[in-house]
Amino acid sequence: MDLSNKVVLTAALTGAVTPKSINSAIPMTPEEIAEDAYRVWQAGASVVHFHMRDDEGLGTMDKERFKKTIELLRGNHPDCDVVINFTTAGDSRATDDERLAHLPYVTPEIGTFDAGSFNWMPDGVFINSPAFLERLGRTLTDLGIKPEYEIFDSGMMGIVDYFAAKGVLKAPFHYQFVLGVPGGMPATTESLVYLKSLLPAESTWGAFGVGRDNQKVIYATLALGGHIRVGLEDNVYLTRGVKATNVQLVERAVRVIRDYGKEVATPDEARQILSLPARAGQQA
Repeated sequence: MDLSNKVVLTAALTGAVTPKSINSAIPMTPEEIAEDAYRVWQAGASVVHFHMRDDEGLGTMDKERFKKTIELLRGNHPDCDVVINFTTAGDSRATDDERLAHLPYVTPEIGTFDAGSFNWMPDGVFINSPAFLERLGRTLTDLGIKPEYEIFDSGMMGIVDYFAAKGVLKAPFHYQFVLGVPGGMPATTESLVYLKSLLPAESTWGAFGVGRDNQKVIYATLALGGHIRVGLEDNVYLTRGVKATNVQLVERAVRVIRDYGKEVATPDEARQILSLPARAGQQA
């Protein structure tokens, strides 16, 4: 099957930071997140990227919340075959152990590998130590979970190369370029072109921009042959001053992909594109 014209569309539903006071459509509870996951799948999402929130609305790595959310999604909507992608960086207060505990407990198809540390301006530090990244890489590999290498700056490409050379990470690789975070690379076409030039052969990649840059990055990524991500984790507005829902952002992305002359990958097509195992009963 020729999948060269297919685009993997990821929906990132909630993130770890933005409160409901900014946009009341941001899902917070396992029930809300599971229902939003189902709705964006119906709207065309190939992959759903999951964060969890605690009772105060803050990001949490509570493995029981991850488990409950997936059980609700699968129990209430057994027809939903969306690809499951879990964060490993959903709470800046979490220990290394807490950042990894949900992976063997629920075992998603994809897990994020944030490939380095940097100053998240103006007053945060996003810490991903070498020791943690090696442990994370080995955990993902041992569990058969596909790493998604989240790249905030170009030097992080070399960090992935380092752990690949050590045998911690295995090809084929999938990268997610995260642009527009204060302290990281700007959300420009020039950033995308440069990062794409650093990709190992046979890699897949996607990108997204934060806030007002999200739509701009979508167009540039499609033009350069990448996959795209949308959702309230990254951008809470549909247009200036108009608050969005996750479904609206996915529906618009589907239209943009089709207008560009491409097609949205089904979840099973996404599995083939990203070199994931086929679902039970499905041909690879």
